[in-house]
Amino acid sequence: MENKTEYGDSWGKGIGGKYTFDQINEPGAYVADWSGSLLRFPEDSIKAGRSPLINMVGKGPLYVTKISENPYVALTKARQMAADFDCNVNF
Repeated sequence: MENKTEYGDSWGKGIGGKYTFDQINEPGAYVADWSGSLLRFPEDSIKAGRSPLINMVGKGPLYVTKISENPYVALTKARQMAADFDCNVNF
């Protein structure tokens, strides 16, 4: 997490917080900072003992922004929420 200062006070603080992809441990809707894609993580996808639904690997850390606790937030609302957090919106 050497890039923690890149995001200042928004690092991992709930809605609007920045996380690395492997730090996602709560259900919700997230925006991929590298592409602007919407990532939905329902409760089932993060339960202990479950196989991960997605395994992403990259040379550097992959950052996401949490925009909602509701993984099924409507797309129009998700776009607005992402824009409110100055995220790249590509969905």
